[in-house]
Amino acid sequence: MKQRYRLYRRGGNGRFYIQDNTTGKQESLGTSDRVEAQRLLHVRNEAAYQPGLNSQIARAYLAAGDPEIGRRSWQYVMDAMRRSKEESAERTRERYESAFREQPFDRIRSLVVIETRPENILDLLRNGTVSTNMYMRRLHAFALSMGWLPWPILSFKQWPPRRFEPRRATTEDEAARLIAVEKDPEWKAFLELIWHVGAAQVDLAALTAENVDWANRTISYRRRKTGTLAIQRFGPKVEVILQRIPDQGPLFPHYSQISSADRATRFAKRWKELGITGVSLHSYRYAWAERARAAGYPERYAMEALDHSSSAVSRFYAKGRGRKCPRWRSTRAHGRQKCRSPT
Repeated sequence: MKQRYRLYRRGGNGRFYIQDNTTGKQESLGTSDRVEAQRLLHVRNEAAYQPGLNSQIARAYLAAGDPEIGRRSWQYVMDAMRRSKEESAERTRERYESAFREQPFDRIRSLVVIETRPENILDLLRNGTVSTNMYMRRLHAFALSMGWLPWPILSFKQWPPRRFEPRRATTEDEAARLIAVEKDPEWKAFLELIWHVGAAQVDLAALTAENVDWANRTISYRRRKTGTLAIQRFGPKVEVILQRIPDQGPLFPHYSQISSADRATRFAKRWKELGITGVSLHSYRYAWAERARAAGYPERYAMEALDHSSSAVSRFYAKGRGRKCPRWRSTRAHGRQKCRSPT
């Protein structure tokens, strides 16, 4: 194995120095005695050699069971994880692809997985966002589950906590102000409908006339994030909005063609002009859930309307409101209950 340190002597003071062949760092040994300097050099190289030898022995044992373990990079793990999502909903695949393209992951792309140190991951997380932390955790867990990591690089307690920015619902006054100043009729209808339906913006933009069942007065669609079916009944207010937009093809022809980021940017520009802070298009989902909770809307129906498989998620969305006495009408029809929309 190549020696890590080499010895040299400076002519000016006659003292001996060593240079780290890995980093190029130079350091004085504090002696002019060659025999003493040679002994110090030997100790330094022996100290550096032993960890390296242990690492080589460990890699030899691991390579016997997995020949690729010494060459597998984090980019390989990212590609494998993306392929594992091919059967998932389209939106889920897009989220993983977008997350792994982020700049902080450039720090580990070419790094061999089993050579990764805790400080490599901590450095990545310091330079990333909450999303980086979340997807790095999933990437680390995926590598462990595949046997590509023989042991965790960071234990559960060592991962920095994910600190989310405060989230809140759009208020009725804010929604009305945004609609009042909007000149584009298509975007105005979009903002009105998202308030009443509470759909994710990517799902609302993708709605077509086929998603509206006028006979049963329902709007149904497959969520891009999960691929599951979301169904919601609509009343007179939504009916008025639907009558103003196309009755064939996409309900929002222009905004269905642009990206989610472009729609979010347009929304952000408008609310900044109005001096509104702390909201986004996703805040309309919180608003719908809060109104449903305040109206006493049964949780199972709110979960169906927003397509939440977990009641914990629904409660998180509706955390801004306390529960009031139920004010909904129910009828027994074919053994099932029907409820009015909270709006």
